[in-house]
Amino acid sequence: MSFDEEWSAARATATASVTVRLNQAPADPGGGGGGDLELNQDHIGAIGSEAYKLHTRLQADGKHAATATAEAAGALTKEAFASGAALLKANSAWESQVKTLVAACANISNGLNYSLASHAKDEQQLQADFSASAIDEYLK
Repeated sequence: MSFDEEWSAARATATASVTVRLNQAPADPGGGGGGDLELNQDHIGAIGSEAYKLHTRLQADGKHAATATAEAAGALTKEAFASGAALLKANSAWESQVKTLVAACANISNGLNYSLASHAKDEQQLQADFSASAIDEYLK
Protein backbone atom coordinates (compact mmCIF):
# COMPACT_ATOMS: atom_id res chain seq x y z
CA MET A 1 0.00 0.00 0.00
CA SER A 2 1.36 3.40 -0.96
CA PHE A 3 1.63 6.39 1.34
CA ASP A 4 -1.26 8.15 -0.42
CA GLU A 5 -3.51 5.13 0.05
CA GLU A 6 -2.59 4.84 3.74
CA TRP A 7 -3.09 8.57 4.24
CA SER A 8 -6.54 8.45 2.59
CA ALA A 9 -7.55 5.49 4.75
CA ALA A 10 -6.36 7.24 7.92
CA ARG A 11 -8.28 10.43 7.02
CA ALA A 12 -11.44 8.44 6.27
CA THR A 13 -11.20 6.65 9.63
CA ALA A 14 -10.60 9.91 11.50
CA THR A 15 -13.42 11.72 9.69
CA ALA A 16 -15.88 8.92 10.43
CA SER A 17 -15.29 9.21 14.19
CA VAL A 18 -15.57 13.01 14.42
CA THR A 19 -18.75 14.49 15.88
CA VAL A 20 -19.63 18.09 16.54
CA ARG A 21 -21.98 19.20 19.26
CA LEU A 22 -22.72 22.86 19.80
CA ASN A 23 -24.54 24.71 22.56
CA GLN A 24 -25.78 21.78 24.56
CA ALA A 25 -24.92 19.75 27.60
CA PRO A 26 -24.22 16.02 27.27
CA ALA A 27 -27.42 14.00 27.10
CA ASP A 28 -25.98 11.28 29.32
CA PRO A 29 -26.99 12.05 32.94
CA GLY A 30 -24.16 9.87 34.28
CA GLY A 31 -21.56 12.18 32.78
CA GLY A 32 -22.15 14.90 35.32
CA GLY A 33 -23.39 17.28 32.65
CA GLY A 34 -26.71 18.03 34.28
CA GLY A 35 -25.93 21.72 34.07
CA ASP A 36 -27.58 22.66 37.35
CA LEU A 37 -25.63 23.83 40.34
CA GLU A 38 -26.68 21.86 43.36
CA LEU A 39 -25.83 23.31 46.73
CA ASN A 40 -26.51 20.91 49.55
CA GLN A 41 -26.38 23.19 52.54
CA ASP A 42 -26.22 20.34 55.04
CA HIS A 43 -23.10 18.86 53.46
CA ILE A 44 -21.40 22.20 53.03
CA GLY A 45 -22.30 23.18 56.57
CA ALA A 46 -20.82 19.93 57.89
CA ILE A 47 -17.58 20.47 55.97
CA GLY A 48 -17.34 24.05 57.25
CA SER A 49 -18.00 22.86 60.79
CA GLU A 50 -15.26 20.21 60.59
CA ALA A 51 -12.82 22.77 59.17
CA TYR A 52 -13.60 25.08 62.09
CA LYS A 53 -13.10 22.25 64.62
CA LEU A 54 -9.79 21.35 63.01
CA HIS A 55 -8.76 25.01 63.05
CA THR A 56 -9.54 25.28 66.77
CA ARG A 57 -7.71 22.07 67.69
CA LEU A 58 -4.66 22.86 65.56
CA GLN A 59 -4.24 26.22 67.25
CA ALA A 60 -3.80 24.49 70.60
CA ASP A 61 -2.47 21.04 69.74
CA GLY A 62 0.00 22.27 67.13
CA LYS A 63 1.94 24.14 69.82
CA HIS A 64 1.94 21.68 72.70
CA ALA A 65 5.56 20.59 72.20
CA ALA A 66 6.98 24.08 71.58
CA THR A 67 8.22 24.68 75.15
CA ALA A 68 9.79 21.23 75.55
CA THR A 69 11.40 21.49 72.13
CA ALA A 70 12.88 24.91 72.88
CA GLU A 71 14.25 23.65 76.21
CA ALA A 72 15.77 20.55 74.59
CA ALA A 73 17.32 22.64 71.80
CA GLY A 74 18.75 25.06 74.36
CA ALA A 75 20.25 22.22 76.42
CA LEU A 76 21.78 20.60 73.35
CA THR A 77 23.21 23.90 72.15
CA LYS A 78 24.62 24.63 75.63
CA GLU A 79 26.47 21.31 75.49
CA ALA A 80 27.85 22.25 72.04
CA PHE A 81 25.76 19.74 70.09
CA ALA A 82 24.98 20.83 66.53
CA SER A 83 21.66 19.04 66.81
CA GLY A 84 20.42 21.85 69.10
CA ALA A 85 20.38 24.32 66.20
CA ALA A 86 18.88 21.65 63.91
CA LEU A 87 16.12 21.01 66.43
CA LEU A 88 15.31 24.73 66.61
CA LYS A 89 15.22 24.87 62.81
CA ALA A 90 12.89 21.84 62.65
CA ASN A 91 10.63 23.39 65.30
CA SER A 92 10.52 26.66 63.38
CA ALA A 93 9.53 24.80 60.21
CA TRP A 94 6.86 22.90 62.14
CA GLU A 95 5.40 26.11 63.57
CA SER A 96 5.33 27.69 60.13
CA GLN A 97 3.52 24.69 58.66
CA VAL A 98 1.00 24.61 61.51
CA LYS A 99 0.27 28.31 60.97
CA THR A 100 -0.27 27.66 57.26
CA LEU A 101 -2.61 24.77 58.00
CA VAL A 102 -4.54 26.78 60.60
CA ALA A 103 -4.96 29.61 58.07
CA ALA A 104 -6.11 27.15 55.38
CA CYS A 105 -8.73 25.68 57.73
CA ALA A 106 -9.95 29.18 58.57
CA ASN A 107 -10.19 30.03 54.87
CA ILE A 108 -12.19 26.88 54.16
CA SER A 109 -14.55 27.45 57.07
CA ASN A 110 -15.04 31.14 56.34
CA GLY A 111 -15.37 30.57 52.60
CA LEU A 112 -18.05 27.94 53.03
CA ASN A 113 -19.93 30.07 55.54
CA TYR A 114 -19.80 32.99 53.10
CA SER A 115 -20.97 30.75 50.23
CA LEU A 116 -23.94 29.49 52.22
CA ALA A 117 -24.95 32.98 53.31
CA SER A 118 -24.46 34.39 49.82
CA HIS A 119 -26.47 31.58 48.23
CA ALA A 120 -29.32 32.09 50.70
CA LYS A 121 -29.31 35.83 49.99
CA ASP A 122 -29.32 35.21 46.21
CA GLU A 123 -32.21 32.76 46.56
CA GLN A 124 -34.24 35.29 48.55
CA GLN A 125 -33.53 37.97 45.95
CA LEU A 126 -34.53 35.67 43.07
CA GLN A 127 -37.75 34.71 44.83
CA ALA A 128 -38.55 38.36 45.46
CA ASP A 129 -37.78 39.28 41.84
CA PHE A 130 -39.89 36.46 40.40
CA SER A 131 -42.83 37.09 42.69
CA ALA A 132 -42.82 40.74 41.65
CA SER A 133 -42.69 40.01 37.91
CA ALA A 134 -45.26 38.94 35.34
CA ILE A 135 -43.36 35.67 34.90
CA ASP A 136 -44.71 34.51 38.24
CA GLU A 137 -48.24 34.56 36.82
CA TYR A 138 -47.24 32.22 33.99
CA LEU A 139 -45.47 29.80 36.32
CA LYS A 140 -48.59 29.23 38.44
